[in-house]
Amino acid sequence: MSHSKQEAFVYATYPDLKGKRVVITGGGSGIGGELTAAFAAQGARVWFLDIAEEASRALEQSLAGSAAAPKFVRCDLTDIDALKATFAAIEAEAGGVDILLNNAANDDRHEIEDVTPAYWESRMNVNLRHQFFCSQAVIPGMKQRGHGVLLNFGSISWHLPHTQLDLYMTAKAAIEGMTRGMARELGKFGIRANTIVPGAVRTPRQEKLWHNPEEEARILAGQCVPARVEMQDVAALALFLASNNARACSGREYFVDAGWYGA
Repeated sequence: MSHSKQEAFVYATYPDLKGKRVVITGGGSGIGGELTAAFAAQGARVWFLDIAEEASRALEQSLAGSAAAPKFVRCDLTDIDALKATFAAIEAEAGGVDILLNNAANDDRHEIEDVTPAYWESRMNVNLRHQFFCSQAVIPGMKQRGHGVLLNFGSISWHLPHTQLDLYMTAKAAIEGMTRGMARELGKFGIRANTIVPGAVRTPRQEKLWHNPEEEARILAGQCVPARVEMQDVAALALFLASNNARACSGREYFVDAGWYGA
């Protein structure tokens, strides 16, 4: 069963997102690409960061006719100096960042015995470290203006039995703790922080590498709703949490998993 067999998906409209300055990491494809398209369609001013230049340029071109055309910025988020310079340039151009979506990640599989210290560092840098330093880069401006939204992206993987994902699960578990700390520390400045926890989302990468018919059957059997979670479902939750409709939502994990975990 698929959402595509149901009625067409239509995003809710959030007027307060129009004109908001939004940065999306890993925004060139997959869930990130859908986030970029969804926020641009709301009229938000979007800068999306990625290292996949070909896909990102194609997305930028395809969205040129959006309510607000998003801008692609090439940035290797594992290079902290480059990360800081990128955010400084965006802040200078935009006059500030209102909403940050820390989406970038990579779920490489591995065996525990094969993990080296260098591989450990690379996985933490790709999946965890940049979320902190991207947030650090925008927080001073958010404090000064008295408002801001941080949306960090976790994963259902560590909430369920899984194998060959130990480092990814470690990083994604840490993100939830980091987000709670940020929410408590920054709330007094009008800054909200939440974690979005996607379930088994149907993306081109997942369909190509992992979601064969057997895996899809396992996923659907475990969910309350026997329908695949689509990229639009994640983006819809992100739009809500970024909007003023979620003004009382902070310090929490919000699952979009068709009821796979906890029910």
